[in-house]
Amino acid sequence: MHTVETVLLVLMLGALTGIAARYVRAIPLPLIQIALGALIAWPQKGLHIAFDPELFLLLFIPPLLFSDGARIPKREFFALYKPILKLALVLVLFTVLGLGYLIHWMIPVMPLTVAFALAAVISPTDAVAVSAITRNLGMPEKTMHVLEGESLLNDASGLVALKFAVAATLTGFFSWGDVAKEFTWMAVGGLGVGAALGWGFSYARSAITRRLGDVAATQMVLLLLLLPFAAYIVGEQIGVSGILAAVAAGVATNFADLDRGNFITERMQSSATWSMVEAAFNGAIFLLLGLQLPSIIGSTLVAAGDEWWILVGYVVVISTALLLMRWVWLMLGVQGSLRLAHHEGKMAEKPSRLLTLATTVAGIRGAVSLAAALSVPLLLKNGQPFPARDLLIFLATGTILFTLVLASIALPWILRHMPPAPEPETVREERLARIAASQAALGSMMLTEEQAAQHDADWLAQRQEVVGRLAQEYRNRLNLLDDSSTSASSVEAQSESPELVRQRKLRYVMELDMRIHCLQREREVLYAERQAHRINDESLRSLVNEIDLSEVALRKRLAVARRAAGLPLADGEAVAGHSAH
Repeated sequence: MHTVETVLLVLMLGALTGIAARYVRAIPLPLIQIALGALIAWPQKGLHIAFDPELFLLLFIPPLLFSDGARIPKREFFALYKPILKLALVLVLFTVLGLGYLIHWMIPVMPLTVAFALAAVISPTDAVAVSAITRNLGMPEKTMHVLEGESLLNDASGLVALKFAVAATLTGFFSWGDVAKEFTWMAVGGLGVGAALGWGFSYARSAITRRLGDVAATQMVLLLLLLPFAAYIVGEQIGVSGILAAVAAGVATNFADLDRGNFITERMQSSATWSMVEAAFNGAIFLLLGLQLPSIIGSTLVAAGDEWWILVGYVVVISTALLLMRWVWLMLGVQGSLRLAHHEGKMAEKPSRLLTLATTVAGIRGAVSLAAALSVPLLLKNGQPFPARDLLIFLATGTILFTLVLASIALPWILRHMPPAPEPETVREERLARIAASQAALGSMMLTEEQAAQHDADWLAQRQEVVGRLAQEYRNRLNLLDDSSTSASSVEAQSESPELVRQRKLRYVMELDMRIHCLQREREVLYAERQAHRINDESLRSLVNEIDLSEVALRKRLAVARRAAGLPLADGEAVAGHSAH
């Protein structure tokens, strides 16, 4: 099968499995995609794709990490930097050393340096896998931010450890000083390159759009889509971490976007484009991972013959030890930082045994680990085969599957047994921001005496009539926002019985449902008008776009209101900040 046909097939299967996952809610989408990939590759005449690690890392990882870097809340990221760095840096070193010695002791035929290489391959969590499995499971908000921050940064530390483990195997030489220097150069250099490219692009974009406005929105979105690839390529070419460069470019671009509130068309096109890219690339990654399983796992188990169970036992022991070391480090090295963040108000959820267990199980390995394993060279410098390379790849692949399956099964169970989380701080902040915006809009309608003196009585009367209608609409909006409040800040709210509070929340949900129903009816009439040729296509698009934007905003508020009222979310709804890719 030609490369173009393969790419089209993988993208089509990614879309179809995304639809199928809506009907099979008990199984996470990544597992469905991995299983499908393995199924179509397993038969003798199945689809077999040569997995090029360098090409894979270039094509699929940069845009996804760029998107994650742009999306992760920067305030929380910097507020929780201590636990994030302890997980992204120190835990990787702890895992490489501890797990490396364990693997060498358990499998003596694997040299110590190769055991360190295997430990380095599986030490970093995978940002794509973590996001795909844990999203919408009810993971506490700030804990999710810690997991996302960890997975964005720990690839660099894991890949540096792998590089030196492989170099030690090839040359027989190892130096801690060289490791420290190389890691510093790769991490700091990668972050610097990405930040420089992100800010440079943002400056150029601002200069262009100041002259052209939003008419160049499509071209700017296309250039933005190419930016993570540019950051990755430049970073790799100068010998720093291309992965961190892509992350830093996303963070820098997001900061620059804070000054671009007026460019509505560009923002809408960018949001739609990135949603499609994330869905397509996420699906492609897990399908490609599944496509490799028969050749990696099947052939290795067949070659092992009757001793296949020993290899499976190695996978179970290594995966269990990996998660056990993560749990130990969370308890001993990170718990203090999390507890301090909770006391300082930076983290709403209090550290507990169940939360620590959930954070441990959420340490999922993914396709980046497979790409790292496959990047191990075939031969030593003397022409001899790289020792235990096939075994390394098999054990890494088995560990990836073990963590994915375990998280898919155990995380929902753990999170169901945790105490109900309080209303996320972001929900309250969003409500207060809506109130502030509405109050500012109300205040902007008032004229000063000097402004009123510049117009005649007839104009002022007409304006007063318009202001009255708009002011009533904003007051209604403020009343709705006040009705949705779940805080007990006022004396009246504190005196309400639980049943009255619940009835108030249910009324708010009912009103939002009714508003959405009315919008849907409006849309139906507009399409009927077009079918009757009473409006043209351009008018239809413009009018429907207004309704679509209103419905999206209302559905977001409805999801929050349903959660506050203890009602289940309807299909397609997601709480703000936790929407699915």
